[in-house]
Amino acid sequence: MKTFLSSKYINIALHTLIWGVLLLLPYVVSSPENQYSIGPMPGIFFTIAGVIHMGLFYGNAFYLCPRLLNRRYWWLYVPAALLLLFISFQLKYHIMATWFPGLLQNKAAYRFVFGPSVAVLVISLLYRKILDRIYEERRQKEKQAEQLSTELKFLRSQISPHFLFNVLTNMVSLARKKSDQLETSLIMLSELMRYMLYNTGGAKVSLQKEVTYLNSYIALQELRFGSDVDIRSDMPAPGSLAHYLIEPMLLIPFVENAFKHGTGGDKPTIRIQLSVQEDVLTFIVENHVDQVQDISKDDSSGIGLANVTSRLELLYHHHYTLTVNNDNNRFLVHLTLKLI
Repeated sequence: MKTFLSSKYINIALHTLIWGVLLLLPYVVSSPENQYSIGPMPGIFFTIAGVIHMGLFYGNAFYLCPRLLNRRYWWLYVPAALLLLFISFQLKYHIMATWFPGLLQNKAAYRFVFGPSVAVLVISLLYRKILDRIYEERRQKEKQAEQLSTELKFLRSQISPHFLFNVLTNMVSLARKKSDQLETSLIMLSELMRYMLYNTGGAKVSLQKEVTYLNSYIALQELRFGSDVDIRSDMPAPGSLAHYLIEPMLLIPFVENAFKHGTGGDKPTIRIQLSVQEDVLTFIVENHVDQVQDISKDDSSGIGLANVTSRLELLYHHHYTLTVNNDNNRFLVHLTLKLI
């Protein structure tokens, strides 16, 4: 909104400056000895003609073109424009006949008197076309931005229930084991849900918060699996990441996917590594995949990765690389992200 108002005021100031220079031109380039004349035209007539040109310019650009040329009555524009041109001719002629009769005797002056009206009409038509194109491009950009915002809101709303579904599945596993860690896990879950509720609905969040969130999620999984899964996490201290911003819950789907598909088989290992150098985040998640057990996973397994890929494309287009390898029962995700 502020940008639009600023652009509007700049446009008004530019028009005022251009017309001001044109109207006052005789009094700048000429002298009172020859009545501030420019060519055969006295300065006062040049200024009055300039006022007529202003009416011609804005009447065509902001009345005739929008009402006739861009609508179904376009065929009326030509006679209407010619009528406007004829009115400017008549006004100039009557002003000459009343106040400057000497100009009527100078046939060479006619082209300086009536020619500019034609030029102003053509310029105003071109100006209107350029203005319409600018407005249309701006409208398309606003429409695209609105569509992207709507899509992003949908993706953000989608990731929360998917995440909650997976975590609650973990809680069910602890409940079946009647684990003493269930209460601690529920407290951790409440902290995770608080982050989801208050930090994921708007703009980007501090990378410090995102890493703290990741660490809490990993700690929750450690409570669930204990020593059954070898979890190796290498992340910088959250406090060193406070000045970076990132899309909320952008990294968690990769970690979720690792725990969902990488905890089967004999002594499974999950490796999670995050680093930031020169404003570039590198995130690596690696896990073993038991192809036999993985067949039985539910149909929601691909939601998280598809979601994060869409958000990366929306928010970090040309500023990220994502490599996903699934070879020899080994699933590896390698993300590099410019923290813009």
